[in-house]
Amino acid sequence: MDLLAAARDVREHAHAPYSGFKVGAAIRGASGGVFVGCNVENAAYPEGTCAEAGAIAAMVAAGETRIAEVSVIAASRRPVPPCGGCRQKLAEFAASDTPVTLATTGGAAQHTTVGELLPGAFVSDDMDPGAWE
Repeated sequence: MDLLAAARDVREHAHAPYSGFKVGAAIRGASGGVFVGCNVENAAYPEGTCAEAGAIAAMVAAGETRIAEVSVIAASRRPVPPCGGCRQKLAEFAASDTPVTLATTGGAAQHTTVGELLPGAFVSDDMDPGAWE
């Protein structure tokens, strides 16, 4: 399944009545399964959820814990990257060299990696008590 097409399709289901800014995300898990998410806004800003977070939640709910590839799409002037919180969420489940495609509905695309989006990511090894000395 084409990840960008999956992200484009799920973007249409976004609930964005306040900003009007619809975002779709698709993640390919390590097993090859594709998981999608769209942003869901809430009148109690900032209690909505991002498309990337929704796709990660769908992946985890299906029993997967490793991301192999990510695509994100929005109607914008340039390909927009995930917010800081979603970058950290992606880093939790993906290697730093995991490919990420950022795209616009107009056809522009930027190819990057999770590590390029979040250099110096806080990872589980940072909480290892043996590493504190």
